[in-house]
Amino acid sequence: MKSFMNEFKEFIARGNVMDMAVGIIIGGAFTSIVNSLVGDIITPLIATITGGGELAPDLVFFGMNIGNFLSQIVNFLIIALVVFCMIKAINTMRDKMDSLSHKGAAEPVEEPAPTCPFCLEEVKAGAKRCPHCGSELHA
Repeated sequence: MKSFMNEFKEFIARGNVMDMAVGIIIGGAFTSIVNSLVGDIITPLIATITGGGELAPDLVFFGMNIGNFLSQIVNFLIIALVVFCMIKAINTMRDKMDSLSHKGAAEPVEEPAPTCPFCLEEVKAGAKRCPHCGSELHA
């Protein structure tokens, strides 16, 4: 059961799942903007232009519910901001977890290549003679 939970945590923490979740949330919020645009702005405008409905032609702007449309835009922006903050926090946490996991692992330290004491050129470690000047090297 423990391995199942670990696999599930790994699945949830993957970037693809987070991207998909963000897409679904933002898509749902954007749907309300489109529905409001059609229901509150376009439909009353068409009804006024074609003479259908109960709206008088001189009350076009009063028939449109612009306030509701603007409210839906503000709601969308708030949802987008909250999702952005959540993803930023998750990414920060993931970066800190990665840096903590890498601190425990010892990184190999590169030692500088030995140099010949006579010509000061680099030589391979363990060499008995300098390949540049031919001097005999002492361990």
